[in-house]
Amino acid sequence: MGATSSHGAIETRLAEIARQAINLADARLGAAGISCTDEFFAPLARMLEPTEPVFIPGKYDDHGKWMDGWESRRRRGGGHDSCVVRLAAPGEVIAVEIDTRHFTGNYPPAASLEGCDGDPDAAAWTVLVPPSELGPDGQHLFEVQNSHAFSHVRLNIFPDGGVARLRVYGRPRPDWRVTSGGESVDLASALYGALALAWSDSHYGHPNNMLRPDRGRDMGDGWETRRRREPGNDWCIIALAHAGTIQHVVVDTSHFKGNYPHRCSLQAALLPAEHTSLAQSLTTQSMYWPVLMADRLLEADREHGFADAELEDLGSVSHVRLNMIPDGGISRLRMFGTPTEEPG
Repeated sequence: MGATSSHGAIETRLAEIARQAINLADARLGAAGISCTDEFFAPLARMLEPTEPVFIPGKYDDHGKWMDGWESRRRRGGGHDSCVVRLAAPGEVIAVEIDTRHFTGNYPPAASLEGCDGDPDAAAWTVLVPPSELGPDGQHLFEVQNSHAFSHVRLNIFPDGGVARLRVYGRPRPDWRVTSGGESVDLASALYGALALAWSDSHYGHPNNMLRPDRGRDMGDGWETRRRREPGNDWCIIALAHAGTIQHVVVDTSHFKGNYPHRCSLQAALLPAEHTSLAQSLTTQSMYWPVLMADRLLEADREHGFADAELEDLGSVSHVRLNMIPDGGISRLRMFGTPTEEPG
């Protein structure tokens, strides 16, 4: 387990982590705080928000200065504060970010993180991040070496104070026997482990936004590229959560009105699991993958459904290339299919 604290190094490492994991503590995905010892100054739920923390000078509420995060009162009787978070999905944790931005004279000097699988009141807790020093007004990244799947985490702060954001980066580990039961599921859902691996551009929004299970909140909650001023089109490559046969596709342009793509198409292939990390190689290969769905016209601000008859029968596929022609924004992509024996 290693810690990264300098801003530049964290930004670089977070970009690398984003290609192999999602934030399992993201409230948009369903993560929730279920208990804490104290939240007098700022509620636990605020710590799980997906937005970057902000500081609003002069904003106060009945408890004192309004802070964008979770903040406990000053302890006077010994001990330390803690909170328990139910992750959006059980998964393997690879890194933890404890963000104290805007907490300067009220940050915790140290913190630790534990994980459990199952009922947090009965399950055994495993240390993922041992007690580690924190600094004021900064991001602190800790890499985790543990291959087990965890459903809950417990953040301990020593002794008290405020944390702006907790992000638990990991890979969902669904039980496919329970998840699908032979039925069609969204194989492009981030909750099951789907992940964007490579893309042409993400100026206004990351392609992983498209893989969230909820509806898009606004135009900022989707994949959007800059205006293309050269020939060609934008694209992204997605590793499905599991290899499967695709029966139905949804391309949702909700909130994109003057900037929706004119058309889209899909290509797909069945690849070995170890290819998931080879983004540069996949970019070249994907240009020649067989067509799963030929060009289809899109409209502004609506869900487009494409059923069996509009899809080519490619058998089992594990990776897809979404072509957005020529550019623009897509809120959500859903690929409903039946998981197959081949690993995704």
